[in-house]
Amino acid sequence: MWRKTFSALRQPCLRIACRRHSSTNTTVSSAVNSMLLRSLKDHYLEVSKMVPPPKVSPPASFTILAGALDGNGPVLKRTFNDKEEINISVMRLANIIPAGNGNDNDDDDSMNQLFLHVNVSKPGQQDSLHFLCGLYPDALGIHSVSMRPKAESSGILVVPSQYTGPVFEDLDESMRDALHSYIDERGVNESLFPFLQAWLYVKDHRNLMRWFKSVGIFINESKSA
Repeated sequence: MWRKTFSALRQPCLRIACRRHSSTNTTVSSAVNSMLLRSLKDHYLEVSKMVPPPKVSPPASFTILAGALDGNGPVLKRTFNDKEEINISVMRLANIIPAGNGNDNDDDDSMNQLFLHVNVSKPGQQDSLHFLCGLYPDALGIHSVSMRPKAESSGILVVPSQYTGPVFEDLDESMRDALHSYIDERGVNESLFPFLQAWLYVKDHRNLMRWFKSVGIFINESKSA
């Protein structure tokens, strides 16, 4: 009997304790969500006030691909000699290799180092000539040259599964110079840097704004639920 009486007295207490614990968790979670939403809003407003760089146009021979700011594909394209199509994709070294020691000078240097994927294709050819280049304000260097299969339907370069060519630095100097002349003749040189640097700034700014907004919407919906 005592056991039954003790159990009967204890059960309501347990339910009350659980409700209080649940209520405390809900209060803490709501406070955390509110704090995070406030921080996201503050940063969103701060970033929205950043002054963009002066508008820069690409060299006259190139055109900007529609929707390039919202995707990860090529940024610029041009036609050369009425038969070659040249597509250029770009990314920053800073987005590939994180800063090592937090030195501001190193950060500035990495922001001024761009990687280009230059794809030269011809009608009826299944393979494309692909250049991986480093682009700087005053120079362009070739890291590798390879032949890669191209998906005709989408124009997306497929990751090669076969031998793609020798290490660029192992080629003799005359061959390296000739390859530099080849892409320079097609307008792929340091003249692209001002536009691509400004374009990446706009893209990074847009992505950051979109990130603050999407995270805020997610947290706010969780809060409402």
